[in-house]
Amino acid sequence: MTVLVDPPLWPAHDRLWSHLVSDVSLHELRTFARAADLPDRAFDVDHYDVPAERIADLVAAGAVPVDGGELSRRLAASGLRVPGHERSRAKRPTLRQRWAGLWSDGALGAEQVAAVGEDLIDRWAEPHRVYHSRLHLADTLDALEKLSPAAGTDGTARVAALALWFHDAVHDGVAGDDEERSAALARELLPAGPQAAEVARLVLLTAGHDPDPDDVTGCLVSDADLAILGGTPARYARYVAQVRAEYSHVGDDDFRAGRAAVLAQLLALHAGPGLYRTPAARERWADAAERNLRRELASLTGR
Repeated sequence: MTVLVDPPLWPAHDRLWSHLVSDVSLHELRTFARAADLPDRAFDVDHYDVPAERIADLVAAGAVPVDGGELSRRLAASGLRVPGHERSRAKRPTLRQRWAGLWSDGALGAEQVAAVGEDLIDRWAEPHRVYHSRLHLADTLDALEKLSPAAGTDGTARVAALALWFHDAVHDGVAGDDEERSAALARELLPAGPQAAEVARLVLLTAGHDPDPDDVTGCLVSDADLAILGGTPARYARYVAQVRAEYSHVGDDDFRAGRAAVLAQLLALHAGPGLYRTPAARERWADAAERNLRRELASLTGR
């Protein structure tokens, strides 16, 4: 058992709170938490916040009590800790500003901009998400800015940014259906017209990540969504742990088979038309992505 809990020293909402973590596996942490009737909404990117009155139950269920310093050290050493600078990029105020910045043209009134933005942020913050969360949204927007520095001002990059805001706005873990419903949401919430239709089209592209080479905006959206694959080995390992935890309801054998199929599809894209379609993304991420994907696939299949 590698689930750890520290003393209740953190005041909030007229109570004292502890942190519950695993220093090995987010999947283990989520499985343990659900078995202990901790709600998913108590999860905060790399730990659960638990009230003082639950600690005895959690220890009885197998959590190991440690002091706060040891918990922090072991979480950091595990590679599962999300550092503060990543958290800050995904906080509501930061995301609100990024969303509002896409509407300087006045196409939506200020109140409507705020309402739609809040709806989207709420969706990205749904408690069942672990990887497809506000962190992923912030990562894709940052990746887009690396690929297209004019994101938010240039017309093409602005539409790409809107598509990224919607691309996982609906995420229940059903491939294809999630993208269809996210595209429908874009058509519902954006002003009717060509822009809404284009955003919906771009969202649907993220189901297969195979845009036409001449589809400049589609290539930007697909590459930004896949940027995580080209991360450092440590960052990629955390991504893999987050994905497994998000699908904690899936048994190990089924998950391995499904995940291996996804990796094989991504490697086929790499070998064929290319995992990344923009020159900037290929230069930044393609080599690292191939290494990461092959390493993970080998860990699943033994080959």
